[in-house]
Amino acid sequence: MDAIIGFFTGIQSLGVSVVMPIVLTIIGCCFGVGFGKSLKAGLTVGIGFIGLNLVINQLMGTDLAGAVTTMVDRFGLELSVIDVGWPAASAIAMGSVVGIVIIPLGLLVNVIMLLTNTTQTADVDIWNYWHFAFTGALVAIVTDSVALGLCAAVINEVIVLVIGDVTAPQVEKSLGLPGVSIPHGFSGAYAPIAWAADWLIDKIPGLNKINIDVRSMQKKFGVFGEPVLLGAIIGLLIGILAGYGILPGTAEDGSTIPSVLSLAVSMAAVMVLIPKMASLLMEGLLPISDAASTYVQSHFKDRDKIYIGLDSAVGTGHPVTLTMALILVPAAVFIAFVLPGNKVVPLADLACLPYMLVLVTPIVHENGFRGLLVGVIVLIIGFYIATDLSPLITTAAANVDFDMGGATAISSICDGANPLTWIITRVGALGNGIGLIIVGAFALGLAIWNRKRIIKEAEAAHQTAETAEK
Repeated sequence: MDAIIGFFTGIQSLGVSVVMPIVLTIIGCCFGVGFGKSLKAGLTVGIGFIGLNLVINQLMGTDLAGAVTTMVDRFGLELSVIDVGWPAASAIAMGSVVGIVIIPLGLLVNVIMLLTNTTQTADVDIWNYWHFAFTGALVAIVTDSVALGLCAAVINEVIVLVIGDVTAPQVEKSLGLPGVSIPHGFSGAYAPIAWAADWLIDKIPGLNKINIDVRSMQKKFGVFGEPVLLGAIIGLLIGILAGYGILPGTAEDGSTIPSVLSLAVSMAAVMVLIPKMASLLMEGLLPISDAASTYVQSHFKDRDKIYIGLDSAVGTGHPVTLTMALILVPAAVFIAFVLPGNKVVPLADLACLPYMLVLVTPIVHENGFRGLLVGVIVLIIGFYIATDLSPLITTAAANVDFDMGGATAISSICDGANPLTWIITRVGALGNGIGLIIVGAFALGLAIWNRKRIIKEAEAAHQTAETAEK
């Protein structure tokens, strides 16, 4: 058992850009794509992830977060809980006991659900199983039980896989990702909120008529509506609020203050490079997803198709998602400091806002107005959740000897503000495990409902195909 755990821990430590080529090469060979084509497809996807990480971590995680930090200092804003970012959250999750076994456990759960037809998603994005481990680690702390923590991680995975299935058709249509679902523990958690908000807006006269179509706006405003200029304008505004000058300056502590023009160009680059990296991901994935669909249709008559589950990074290049994310960065800072009861200052995870909105975009049918409303709602909810979970996250960090850099309390926008994580953690802690039984029963019911939906859709698809042949 120790050897198995050590093997998967070693694989996980390679990172998503290495793990995905290995996994996709194996899957491609299994579906008959051939070793050479499978290897090329896997490497292309890995290169796409490297490009995405470079853009998001540097341009958004460093340049943009640095501007926000300067803005916070400039206006003398103070909050007591530090947003340490998703890399820290993932390290805390994977360093826990739950994290050590989450990859083999998560793969086993996914295989069982595929065999029982309770999911259509083959979740090959094993790197992001850390989201499930994060929930499990928090539940293990509040219940003082590793076993209950492992149960919580499984419950989280089951719910997210169902969300990935249900949103897959919208992902295919809106994001242009055929054969792909996004069973991402962070992005998927906001889908129910987006559904509820979209339904509610439909019921409000006047409000339901407002539609900000980013693509049409780009055509209407010509060159000034292009993503590159929109990104530059947003970067320019954030730089001005941060007090940046035209030329680089020097702060009192001797550090360099970037130019406002530099930030403008960086944000313009974000709007151009992320879509290009996302398209590279799809270039590599298409041969695998096509082969998987062909195989399933040939061998399984009780299901219509199988989706390849990927990181939500593949959807961050959508123009609506990117535009909303950049607009919501300064809005998130403003909300954090005026929201009564919030203690979290958003810093490192501001770069994660595109991931938060990936499934929101297709659910609101690419309506920028609705997307921004949902974005504000999830930010408000998220700040309260991140504040509430901060003591548990701080304890989890201490348990794995994580260096908090002198901070007395930490949290994160990614997963620390996750509504699904919060529900499983807080309800699961009730009644010495009784609450977790209730959440588990809900997840099981959801899986059974999903099975009925999959079979019904498969029957309809087969009837349509038979009618077309006649």
